[in-house]
Amino acid sequence: MYQLFIADKNYSSWSLRPWLLLTELGIPFTEQQSRFDGPVNHTKFRHFAPNGKVPCLHHDSDVIWESLAIIEYLAERHPGVWPADSKARTFARCVASEMHAGFSNLRGTCPMSVGIRIKLHQISPALQADLDRISELWQQGLQQFGGPFLAGSAFSAVDAFFAPVAFRVQSYGLPLPAAAQAYVDRLLQLPGMMAWQQAALADPYREPSHEAEPLRHGLLVADLRL
Repeated sequence: MYQLFIADKNYSSWSLRPWLLLTELGIPFTEQQSRFDGPVNHTKFRHFAPNGKVPCLHHDSDVIWESLAIIEYLAERHPGVWPADSKARTFARCVASEMHAGFSNLRGTCPMSVGIRIKLHQISPALQADLDRISELWQQGLQQFGGPFLAGSAFSAVDAFFAPVAFRVQSYGLPLPAAAQAYVDRLLQLPGMMAWQQAALADPYREPSHEAEPLRHGLLVADLRL
């Protein structure tokens, strides 16, 4: 049985990716959640993750501690993690890698916080450039492989990598072209996404540094959490 170590569902965008993939593909796993208690938790998380970060996957005697490495580990053992079609799989891996390594302006301006709604003070040119590139990637995948997911008819790892973006779009009201917004809506309607959101909204825990970060860039207009 896989054991996936994650952090708070309100805040942990990196945890969401493998959690959602395992959930949507119906791969059995157990979830172990640890709390953020500040912006850096490396010491606290070192007892389960060599790099002191989430997510981290334990399986038999193996410990896998990077989200992209977790995805590849699962792909070696389960069909459907990446698309079966070679061209779609190549595209999916390139796009997932770009998401994994890039879009720092989106991450910095719009940190994931599932339960709140923020009106940004402004959309900077740098943030707009990230949104434009994401929309371009989505349009390319949807058009080339026919949708409704980025690499074809089935949900795969590349969609899981963009799941935190969907929550960011929802929380910050980020403007997107109609086709990109429709893809966001499709992700938000996945059973796994709805389950993650429900758990985040029901969680009473508030970590001060994660609560403060979105308010640096915008005005809180709603808090949907209990």
